[in-house]
Amino acid sequence: MTTFFLEANFDGIIYLILAIMFGPAVFLTLIGFLVRRKSKKAATVLFIIAAVYVIVSLGICGTLMAE
Repeated sequence: MTTFFLEANFDGIIYLILAIMFGPAVFLTLIGFLVRRKSKKAATVLFIIAAVYVIVSLGICGTLMAE
């Protein structure tokens, strides 16, 4: 009887979680800086959405990484 030992390689999982945590927030912040010249109100909304996203993602992904 042949036994196969399958080992998973999770080297990039930390980078994936960090990209999910901070990627959209950085993207929204960059868009906010680009839009700021034309509309300060829209830029403020984008900054607030980015801050809320970081707070929520640190809570959810941070909990997953702590276990």
